Amino acid sequence: MKGFDSYMGKYLDRRMKLLIDEWDLATRNDLGDFTSRLSTLEDEARKISSYEVGATVKLAELEKRMQVVKEVKKR
Repeated sequence: MKGFDSYMGKYLDRRMKLLIDEWDLATRNDLGDFTSRLSTLEDEARKISSYEVGATVKLAELEKRMQVVKEVKKR
């Protein structure tokens, strides 16, 4: 039965790999550096948030300038 057990073990390994790939499941190797990857993502989210605040301020300034230009053009 040793040969059969070896065959079944390899077969199940192949099937599990295909299942993991097909369903895009996480494995222990994927989760090994999860905390560091999460930390990196959180840092990037903070950077984007600060950029968004700055962009909003600049957009408001540009809209004010555009309004002034429209008013001058109407005269």
